[in-house]
Amino acid sequence: MSAATTEENLRGLLDRHDLAGVRRWLDAYPPHVIADELARLDRASAGVPFRLLDKDRALAVFEELEPVDQQAILAGLRDQAFHDLVEAMDPDDRARMLREAPAKVAQRVLAGLSAHERELTATLLGYPAGSVGQIMAPEVVALPGRLTAGQALHLVREAGAAAETIYTLPVVDPGRCLVGVTGLREIVLSPADRPVAELVDTDVPRVYATEPAEQAARLMRETNALALPVVDSEDRLVGLLTIDDAVEVIEAADTEDVTRQAASGPWPGHYMSVSVWRLARSRAPWLLLLIVASVLTVNVLQVFESTLESVTALALFIPLLVGTGGNAGAQAATSAVRALAVGELRGSDLPAVIWREARVGLLLGGLLALVGLTLGTVLVGGDVALVVGLSLVVICAWAATVGATMPMLAKRLRIDPAVVSAPMLTTLVDATGLIIYFLVAQAVLAL
Repeated sequence: MSAATTEENLRGLLDRHDLAGVRRWLDAYPPHVIADELARLDRASAGVPFRLLDKDRALAVFEELEPVDQQAILAGLRDQAFHDLVEAMDPDDRARMLREAPAKVAQRVLAGLSAHERELTATLLGYPAGSVGQIMAPEVVALPGRLTAGQALHLVREAGAAAETIYTLPVVDPGRCLVGVTGLREIVLSPADRPVAELVDTDVPRVYATEPAEQAARLMRETNALALPVVDSEDRLVGLLTIDDAVEVIEAADTEDVTRQAASGPWPGHYMSVSVWRLARSRAPWLLLLIVASVLTVNVLQVFESTLESVTALALFIPLLVGTGGNAGAQAATSAVRALAVGELRGSDLPAVIWREARVGLLLGGLLALVGLTLGTVLVGGDVALVVGLSLVVICAWAATVGATMPMLAKRLRIDPAVVSAPMLTTLVDATGLIIYFLVAQAVLAL
């Protein structure tokens, strides 16, 4: 059944107040599908199907929701249902929700938790914003190195129910300092009397609780790990970064990069449930900034007004040159931002990137110059065509170089490279490209 049909069925059942039909619908779909459909509904409507779920299914669906949608669901629950739900959540999922919750909601959640769960949640919230510590799973089955495989398996059976994952098992010394990691597979398949110390991988990567979460998540992707041990400054085990949390971190970071590259801002929650006002508010500041930046282009045209008056045919090719330069710069900027995000570029690579992109720009400019020369010769004659061809070569080389350089310089200044968005870069290249065009025209046409 298609997603559109799924949504129409749930909406139709709610509109007809067919609660029996809603129950059948909920039984027919997995938690992630239900969560997606609830996120599309308004706050009042979403609460109805959620309250029809049994306790276990409700928790599974709730943990699939974004924090802003979780808050909407909680607002419609009675006290007992509210407390049962937040008590059953994993501590890292609960902390993730509370980071974005209003103070009143956070206080209500913390007040209703048991002492143990409140302590776990408070510990996670105490780490720096955006750090691994805030998203790690603090409940871990840690194996002392002195155990045998049989004893370790017994410990996993006893303590595993409270842990978020048991597939990755950290091994610690008596001071709880991390020795390495073993897996449930190794424990199960080994003879019962084999020491855990012989099964441990001591070269496994580890991350510190205060490290940026995005950096740790990308490390996890590079190492193909299901979980990474998280340690404090003294190498004591404090938790595990699990694959589901790492995927969410990377998705959130990539979403933010994409929106900023499009001269917009990220918004919380599902796109279909965000208000029109909120979407407009996320885009308006950038558009206003771009309008102000576009004044540069107007000023350039005013400065070279006499050149345009002398050869009015030059005006015909302004859109072509401006568009080409902006697109060439945007292509280079997008490549650089992506390469920075996945760790393929470092600050020391800046000279090599400048040389590489300058050559790419010259090649592209030469190719496009052939097209420009042909068009110019047919439309306005050889002299202006030569100006257009030469300008395309220089503008493409300049745009590609600037486009790749600006994100790298931004990172050196500790600014998000995605902030150097394609529209912002395009505006800059528009103005500088016109300067190049008119200077070439003055030189070739002796104006």
